Amino acid sequence: MGFTESVRTVLTQKYATFSGRAPRSEYWWFQLFYWLVGMALLTANFLITGGLRPQEVGIFPIIGGLLSIAVIVPQISLQVRRFHDRNISGWWYLGLLVSCFIPFVAILSIIAIFVINVLRGTEGPNKFGPDPLRPEARAEVFA
Repeated sequence: MGFTESVRTVLTQKYATFSGRAPRSEYWWFQLFYWLVGMALLTANFLITGGLRPQEVGIFPIIGGLLSIAVIVPQISLQVRRFHDRNISGWWYLGLLVSCFIPFVAILSIIAIFVINVLRGTEGPNKFGPDPLRPEARAEVFA
């Protein structure tokens, strides 16, 4: 899955889809898109206002805030589908997210979420759906 296909899939086809699986490429390409847009808005705000002056907020932080609000549901659904690709329930993501509010445990939770995102998904179908990279693959060994 490429950059544009990943962004299109997350923002249009699976905007609030919490079922199914998301391969690593879909997750990481969308994260790259999100951070590039955020950095572009931050750079534009820096160039327009002439630096970091809190008294001159400008329009770009408002646009960035609206972007964050608009993309929070696709971000969470993509993360849940990424957990599903590892054959882990999405409720574990909620548990790890809540544990991020506990001092010192937050570091472990963030590391756990990162490691789950980096690891390869289970091959073949699992309880959350078929393999997104090879949908024709079957779970049986002697098929």
